[in-house]
Amino acid sequence: MTTTETEPAPTLLRVRDLRTTFDTPRGTVVAVDGVSLDVDRGETVGIVGESGSGKTVLSRSALGLVTARHATVTGSVRLEGEELVGRSPREMRRIWGVKAAMVFQDPMTALNATMRVGDQITESLRHHLDMGRREARATAVALLRSVGIPEPERRVRAYPHQLSGGMRQRVTIAIALACGPRLLVADEPTTALDVTIQKQILDLLDHQRRERAMGMVLITHDLGVVAGRTDRVAVMYAGRIVEHGPTRALFHERRHHYTDGLLRCIPRLSNPGHTRLQAVPGRPPDLVDLPPGCPFAPRCPAAQDRCREETPTLTDAGDGHQHACFFPVGTPEGEEALARNRRRDRTAEVAV
Repeated sequence: MTTTETEPAPTLLRVRDLRTTFDTPRGTVVAVDGVSLDVDRGETVGIVGESGSGKTVLSRSALGLVTARHATVTGSVRLEGEELVGRSPREMRRIWGVKAAMVFQDPMTALNATMRVGDQITESLRHHLDMGRREARATAVALLRSVGIPEPERRVRAYPHQLSGGMRQRVTIAIALACGPRLLVADEPTTALDVTIQKQILDLLDHQRRERAMGMVLITHDLGVVAGRTDRVAVMYAGRIVEHGPTRALFHERRHHYTDGLLRCIPRLSNPGHTRLQAVPGRPPDLVDLPPGCPFAPRCPAAQDRCREETPTLTDAGDGHQHACFFPVGTPEGEEALARNRRRDRTAEVAV
């Protein structure tokens, strides 16, 4: 059955088999490869992965922000039942800011350096909500106050370079929230901020989500950021979701070795001083020339011949927890694969 704009959508955002490719001189880059994801009203979904895993391209593709001539986006993205894939930028302007908004990674480049902060907020208010100049300005001051900027009456006249990094990020949040969107996408909103400001920004986003009953997508490379702040987490690698499930289940019963590697990278206060930080070995694959089989196999401590020949698909582990791994973490077959590789490595060391 085809969903029309007037039919109620069971979820706020429904992404199905989304695929984004870029034609380059070296070949075709598959940045997003068949991703499916849902976001319900009032919930926060985290998308986690290393740089280059496809997180930002996924979010921009879903919101129709990938408009380069050499890019191709296929699949389905429905926001409140309305299909977004294939819409022109002109058609998407009716949706941006009103139904869906995005907090970009770098506020200094997201903001217009030549415009006052207040003018950048009132621009969307006057365009979408048809507010008069005086009403829009009063709303801009109220928005700055709601995101925790002191002296908003004065800051509304400031230029971006006159504000700190934390304040600039709060301004981008105020702009995103100005027209009351139902979906908010926050793309690494705490990048380059110190830990104290990071917590303030994340607390602010969570408060605004609850107050406005929005759905939110939180994109980050740090699993520590999504702990306790998301309802569900999707882990991306090489443009694909390799593990997805409720946050608690993913942290305590992770199944993919990439997820396990990311969690082991998080520093712990319980570790003694000068403990060596762990890292996921190897490097992400070349998306122009992906190896056969599982993309993570060259870096996986449990990889077997099957992993290098076949591509695993998402398997349901129960309670909405899915993973794409033939030898999952914490399972008998996974432990046996790890032990087999350790024995092989020890034999190779002895031979050398």
